[in-house]
Amino acid sequence: MVQIPHFPEANHPLVKSLFHYSDQELLDLFQSHPEAGKYFTAMFCRYSPIVYTLIRHSARSPVQADYLFALTWRHIYYELGGLDLSDAASKETLTLQNWLINMTAFCINDLELPPTEAIHYSLQATSPPLWCYIEQALEQMPPVLRLMVLMAQTFHWSETRIAAYLQAEGEAIAPAEVANFLQEGYLMLEDKLPADVRAIYLGEDLPQS
Repeated sequence: MVQIPHFPEANHPLVKSLFHYSDQELLDLFQSHPEAGKYFTAMFCRYSPIVYTLIRHSARSPVQADYLFALTWRHIYYELGGLDLSDAASKETLTLQNWLINMTAFCINDLELPPTEAIHYSLQATSPPLWCYIEQALEQMPPVLRLMVLMAQTFHWSETRIAAYLQAEGEAIAPAEVANFLQEGYLMLEDKLPADVRAIYLGEDLPQS
């Protein structure tokens, strides 16, 4: 039997307050409020058991399953913005659940996964909705700051190694300056996350509506 991961965000008041909404209502709210993260998170909490079960049965290892699960939800996140459930080509009504199952099948069949030992993603450390919004926030940062943050967090490079790499690329930045830039980068990254995402995942106070 597949062990479905537990996602603590499902118990957050911001997410629980949306449980009574229909799929269509959540989709409409997600599309009309791109500055908010709670609607996507609520859809994730509602359908993560189905998506995870489908993926776990097809992946070769638990590590690959977790990574494919996260990649699938990232794909879903970027596709949801243009989804129109009433615009189905077939005569049958398209439901969000059917669409998600189709998206999951597409990702299972089409996404190339690296070998298990090359995967550094941890489902326990970073839930897929948080990953999606962090990625979105990174895209809004200046390229050099984004590069430094990724080198420090993803590759665990030291400030000296980051400075050496940047100097080789023509950026005259001393190791001592890297620490300041990283601090600035982390603050900017956090600032660019939606306020409700910070509340749900980082434990900040709930934004006042």
